[in-house]
Amino acid sequence: MFRTTLHEGEDHEDLARRRPLGRMGEVTDVVDAVLQLEDAPFVTGAVLHVDGGRSAGH
Repeated sequence: MFRTTLHEGEDHEDLARRRPLGRMGEVTDVVDAVLQLEDAPFVTGAVLHVDGGRSAGH
């Protein structure tokens, strides 16, 4: 779950407590993931979960 206008009016602190990392995702979290892949020219295919740990162990 990412902090966007979709969740305006909701209790962000409550939503954050339900996440494995204890916070909601930010746009910068996605940007950082994209930049990491941009700097890895030898990566030709990968699934990168940018979900704050939600898919860990699945």
